[in-house]
Amino acid sequence: MKKPATGDELVFLPLGGSGEIGMNLNAYGYGPPDARKWIIVDIGVTFGREDTTPGVDLILPDPSYLEEHKDDIIAIVLTHAHEDHIGALGWLWPRLPAPVYATPFTAALVREKLRERGLLEKVSLTEIPLKGQLTLGPFEIDFVTLTHSIPEPNGLAIRTPLGLVWHTGDWKIDPDPLIGETTDEAKLRAMAEEGVLAMVCDSTNVLVEGSTGSEAEVREKLTEVIKSCTGKVAVTAFASNVARVETTLKAARAAGRTPCLVGRSMHRIFNAAQSVGLLQDVPHVIDEDEVGTLPDENVLFLCTGSQGEQRAALSRIARGEHRNVSLRHGDTVIFSSRVIPGNETAIHQLYDQFLERGVELITADNTHLIHVSGHPARDELKQMYAWARPRIAVPVHGEIRHIREHVKLAQSLQIPETIAPKNGDLIRLAPGPAAVIDEVPSGRLYVDGNVIVETEDDAIRDRKRISAEGAVNIAFALTGKNAIAAGPTVSVRGLTMPDEEDFELALEELEDVAKAGFTKLNHAERGDDDAIEASVVRAVRKAAERLWKKRPLIDVSILRL
Repeated sequence: MKKPATGDELVFLPLGGSGEIGMNLNAYGYGPPDARKWIIVDIGVTFGREDTTPGVDLILPDPSYLEEHKDDIIAIVLTHAHEDHIGALGWLWPRLPAPVYATPFTAALVREKLRERGLLEKVSLTEIPLKGQLTLGPFEIDFVTLTHSIPEPNGLAIRTPLGLVWHTGDWKIDPDPLIGETTDEAKLRAMAEEGVLAMVCDSTNVLVEGSTGSEAEVREKLTEVIKSCTGKVAVTAFASNVARVETTLKAARAAGRTPCLVGRSMHRIFNAAQSVGLLQDVPHVIDEDEVGTLPDENVLFLCTGSQGEQRAALSRIARGEHRNVSLRHGDTVIFSSRVIPGNETAIHQLYDQFLERGVELITADNTHLIHVSGHPARDELKQMYAWARPRIAVPVHGEIRHIREHVKLAQSLQIPETIAPKNGDLIRLAPGPAAVIDEVPSGRLYVDGNVIVETEDDAIRDRKRISAEGAVNIAFALTGKNAIAAGPTVSVRGLTMPDEEDFELALEELEDVAKAGFTKLNHAERGDDDAIEASVVRAVRKAAERLWKKRPLIDVSILRL
């Protein structure tokens, strides 16, 4: 590798995933400040919640800063196929039109995402073999085999003229991962001998003592639990955890049950895994409409929806709305998954719906080892630092509390330099001490239906307001002489009163104040729809605040005859 030129810098820029779990987007830049070349590592999503982002399914990192430098972006390199690492690609690629590199399983899932967005023929997608190498301008990259909760998790050894960065991606240390190889310890030790400038590392489980456990242990326990069940059994797990999918299918066979996949993403992951040679030694999977031919004790459903997602298969089953799958007293649902922070309310609601139906629940909370995390606990983090021996620790993939605790852990391990990034921090890794040298625009974008909008988009803001405060509509019909021909008629949404008569009186009062807001205007003002709207809104808002102690969204409709 050539020597660095005068003025060259190596910088790291997180635009998602630092200060939060999910929505990972990281970039590395090399060169002088006015002529850097960039690579993007991962480009993921997080998911909307009805209580905070009503109607928004996906949330994307804001790529505005990188978009300004899109001609200098050499590539997008993907570490693995989880949604929080690849889910934004189809949405953001038109803004960041660079070649994409991924290992085979990840590439198989990316193709489907690009096809859905009509981009498959436009994007240059290159498959990199496991343990493969890649040269991208000033960056030389080795794909390093790790273990995680999805096939083909890779860390990236990123070499530059100013030093080697070890970007871990998501990982854990699993001595028996069931699918894929174990962590490439020899490679990590060799990197340490070469000298690791910085380790950019997963922080998700830094608050968890010990180690996370192995998938092999889960297989043994889950098989035992399924064998003990009577009636129909439904197992829910993250579809991307192919080892867990394989475990469940093999446990079904051991228990004399025929498996049935339920949920679009479960079928998608299953097909992608088989396309790259995984899930070959598993029992035959039947379609949903074939289940009725089997006795209950011979059925096992493998379902999506472990996080209580309203439209996922498991929630529809819990509500009794699934067209092919029903569960009742004597059946069992096994949650082979953890509760992701923020999803507690939705998951507990799901639990209650099943319990009301007499369905037995088995969760990772009350049965040990039917789930293990895919992220490193403290002992595993200590081992990684012992293998890699970086000069600089850069914790990512965590909330602020995770990142700060990770910094403390690294300092306790005598790592010479530590830095706690947040999204938008432009961090110089070399030359000189690691430091935040700038703060660039960062933030979130919402996928609203089929379009991308800003977080402060009027429609999103109105939707949030209506969900919290309700809405009032006032309709007038005016003559050509600006006199009231009909109305005002008032309708409300999301506002009520305990007594129906009081509610009717409130509507009458709103009609009266709306009319008063109109009649106070002079003749010229009555010819101006904006003036009418402003006067009526002021009057109705004041009355609504007194009646409901709320500030509803008020809309005025004017029809001129």
